[in-house]
Amino acid sequence: MDTTTAPITLHRFTVADAERVLSGAVDPHDGWEGAYAFTDEPELLSEYVRAVRQNGDPMPFGPYLVRRGEDGPAIGGVNLFGPPDADGAVEFDFGLVPAVRGQGLAFHTVLAAVELARSTGLARIVRASAEVANLPARRTLERVGFVESSRTPDTITTEYRL
Repeated sequence: MDTTTAPITLHRFTVADAERVLSGAVDPHDGWEGAYAFTDEPELLSEYVRAVRQNGDPMPFGPYLVRRGEDGPAIGGVNLFGPPDADGAVEFDFGLVPAVRGQGLAFHTVLAAVELARSTGLARIVRASAEVANLPARRTLERVGFVESSRTPDTITTEYRL
């Protein structure tokens, strides 16, 4: 299941993809633009594989590659954690390669993540956290319409009501 919000696409990262990356094999089609790759986050991939084996495929929840256009190079990742909690909230994280920052692609990435959560028909709230020092991520979330819901000395959690 891909979610396209021009100029990016969230491309579903499968268990086979996760196992391939965890084994050290890199698919040239991954086409990473810049220095970021899911290989930098083996704990995320290992947890995803474990959860699928234990509970089944959480589709549409789980990890996604962020690609330029519909089939361009991978420029980052999104992880949509689900299913929704008792309040109907779904959390997500996102990150883009340094080479594409400042191009407005984070805005489209967050919009696509919100649309993906909305498409489940189960979510009522979408949550994302950002480090206090990560002003670009915080501004992107605010620009999409997220509002602060809680704060620690290091992290601000924001919510978007569907």
